[in-house]
Amino acid sequence: MANITINQAEKRFGNGFHALKGVNAEIASGSFTVVLGPSGAGKSTLLRLVNGLETPTQGHVALAGEAVTPANLRTVRGDVGMVFQHFNLVDRLSVMTNVLVGRLKTRSWLGSVLYLFKREDMDIAHEALDRVGLVEKSWERADRLSGGQQQRVGIARALAQRPRVILADEPVASLDPVTSEEIMQLLREICRRDGITLLVNLHQVDLAKRFADRIIGLNAGNVVFDGAPEQLDRATLASIYHREGVVHDEQLESVLAYA
Repeated sequence: MANITINQAEKRFGNGFHALKGVNAEIASGSFTVVLGPSGAGKSTLLRLVNGLETPTQGHVALAGEAVTPANLRTVRGDVGMVFQHFNLVDRLSVMTNVLVGRLKTRSWLGSVLYLFKREDMDIAHEALDRVGLVEKSWERADRLSGGQQQRVGIARALAQRPRVILADEPVASLDPVTSEEIMQLLREICRRDGITLLVNLHQVDLAKRFADRIIGLNAGNVVFDGAPEQLDRATLASIYHREGVVHDEQLESVLAYA
């Protein structure tokens, strides 16, 4: 069953920039899909359409058969956890409180403003921190953690939502190679164990090939590849990372080494 349906989705911004050009994709429930491409390919815009932060200029996006529209954004965002490149934590708050932010969908407006949580929420947050190996850091300020630890807090916050889908926008771009490996392994384990659908933006070809069930290649807003990691050959990588008018591109040359 498709958990995410993207049908002829286009996005053109007010300045005329055409970020997405008729994107189609059916993302199966419980799958680990990587959207691969260079900066400016449209990867972040695609994720923002899925969680309702942007509205398609044309086409539509649906979660579990329900269209993502301004009228149902609260429901959609309750079902979709987000993991960000720069973590998006509140530095001055404790690790536990940052994770509890993932439970705000269950609180009233006043409870959300005052950070009022039930015992059940605390138990869920504790379990999420245990999953990412940070229980002992629960009451430390978020800004005292390393980058890798902060990203684990971000993942725990997403888990605390009890989502059906987790969207991760360049989750390892700010991390060193060893930590990147650990974060990708953690995300894949969550996908396998919990059956949560993962849609992950990456520009690192090696990580995409090793962790994804499926890779969608974007270039200049167009899907230029959609298939299994083992199908990602030299010609396909060149089509994903090719930039019109650029004779020599160091990024392309480095990418082709993974073919």
